[in-house]
Amino acid sequence: MVTLDTALTALIYLLACFVLFALGKLAYKLFQRRINVKNELTEKDNLAFAMAHVGYYIGLILSITAAIIGPSQGLWTDLMNIGIYGLLAIVLLNFSIFINEKVVLRKFSVYKEIVEDQNVGTGVIEGANAIGTGLIILGAVSGEGGSVLTALVFWIIGQFLLILTAYFYTWITPFDVHAHIEKDNVAVGLGFAGALVAIANLIRFGLMTDFFSWEESLYNVGIDVIIGLILLPVARYLTDKILLPGRNLTDELINQQKPNVGAGLIEAFAYIGGSVLITLCL
Repeated sequence: MVTLDTALTALIYLLACFVLFALGKLAYKLFQRRINVKNELTEKDNLAFAMAHVGYYIGLILSITAAIIGPSQGLWTDLMNIGIYGLLAIVLLNFSIFINEKVVLRKFSVYKEIVEDQNVGTGVIEGANAIGTGLIILGAVSGEGGSVLTALVFWIIGQFLLILTAYFYTWITPFDVHAHIEKDNVAVGLGFAGALVAIANLIRFGLMTDFFSWEESLYNVGIDVIIGLILLPVARYLTDKILLPGRNLTDELINQQKPNVGAGLIEAFAYIGGSVLITLCL
């Protein structure tokens, strides 16, 4: 039975979430000063930016969730922890966007592709990177025994693993991923985005336990990521043979006049769906 005290406490936590969300929105504007958010969304109807921006909001909610879940230590202590970890999560989430632009999508200007060219494929990848980072922060902050230091270190490890995933994905894919994304190929962007979210979900799963030692946490994450990297080529093969019977995935993505966005979406589903099934089975 929900009592008045419980309801009031829940309302206070909800208000704290709204405050963090507002701060996260403000932080985005500070980090992305070149972008007029209102103009991109309402005047230019920029779908590419909307994809990236919504991905940021999803990552922000995941990050805020990380600061809230867990056993209560008393209202004031909880609010202090929500403030500390929530603000840390907001800063790390925005830094991850910078890393995505300079490392993951290093071969072209992300700003130009999203803002000037309205390249939806690039917007999807930037949004997926934010979602992936939100998942990593959710895992890094969850559980007992951790601290601000462990959260920061796990975020750094998570970013390194996302970069590794990006390099591995481009290596196993039989065409130049960056070149096709730069050509506004949304289908290719969707597949790449799905790979990033899938691995991030496995990193989250490996981290989302109580912290006992660095060795145990790193071992859990390492095993999950290795399984995830094996999953990527397997899922791509199964997409060809099961989800797209009688068709070749590469042909659908790049070797026709109009890239098949649906095929890219199915590829992304195969990666993320496989990731979810792995976490359920481990």
